[in-house]
This record gives sequence, structure tokens and C-alpha cells, in this order.
Amino acid sequence: MEAATSSGRLVGLPPVVGAGTRVLVLGSFPGAASLAARQYYGHARNQFWPILAALWPQHTLPDRGHYAARCDWLLARGLGLWDVYAACERQGSLDASIRNARVNDFAGLRAQAPRLAAIAHNGGESFRHAAAVRASLGQGDGAAIASLRLPSTSPANASWSLDRKLQAWGETLAAFGLITN
Repeated sequence: MEAATSSGRLVGLPPVVGAGTRVLVLGSFPGAASLAARQYYGHARNQFWPILAALWPQHTLPDRGHYAARCDWLLARGLGLWDVYAACERQGSLDASIRNARVNDFAGLRAQAPRLAAIAHNGGESFRHAAAVRASLGQGDGAAIASLRLPSTSPANASWSLDRKLQAWGETLAAFGLITN
């Protein structure tokens, strides 16, 4: 069951961030399967979790049924999760169907993630808001926060092969010290 208000607006998920978060993966808004499960990237065909498991093979990804452990697994590696939109109206799961969206409070997030160095936008809809998100996060310790567009891990992004996605995601995480050889 999707989390919806009495007015039919869908409500997103809380951020998965911590004091050690260096890269924040920012999606647009959870799909129907993710909202129903109350888990980021909860659709069985979304490639987010398989990509990260492939990039960190020395660290076993907890099973799908252990979502809190998966979040801890991400945070231990400096990776956080959130979405551009806090709430919206939408039929189905496609970004193109999002209407009347309310943007999340990124200024408030900065205190929770003081080491944040980059926003990795998971797809085009998230990246459309890159400048506004970066501006609302401020400069922290004086270093600019990078904004990067990554290929969407959604099953709707069939134009990118898993290997191409792995390469793009791996290069980004390595650039911020989240993957070491």
C-alpha cells in the first residue's frame, strides 16, 4: 500500500544519511513498489542494490528482507539516500506522471551530513533540480558540493546496459573515495 495522505498525495521516505555520508544518491520520488515496501529501490527489477553489491563485493549486501541492515551497510560506506520530492501526486511510478510535487528540505539535511561532498542524481528528473539542491545545501566547510548525473537504475531505463551503469556508478563512487582498489 502506497503511503498517501487523505487528499491522495503520496508521501516519500525519510533520508538515509549520517555524519559520515560523503555522497548522497538522490532519486526523484519512490516508485509504487518502494512506497508499498517503505524501502528505497524496493522494486525487484531496480538495479540499485545489485549495482552496489557488484561495486563492493568484499562486503556482503544484507538480504532484501533486512532493509535496516541494508541502510546501515550503505552508511558504513559513506553513501546516503533521499529523493528530490517529499510528496507529490502520481499515477503509477513514472517520473513523467509526477504532479504538484513538494521539494524536500535540503537545507535541513546539511546538519545531518556535515561531510557531504557530492550529490549523485539517480536519473534525469532528479538532476533537473541539481542547481537548486546544491544551493540549498550551502557550502559547508567551504568546499563546493559536486552534482553528478548518473544513469537511472530504474527498470524503465532499458537504454543503458547493466555494465554501462556499473561503470558510471563505479567511477562516481571511486572519485569520492567510496571505492578503493
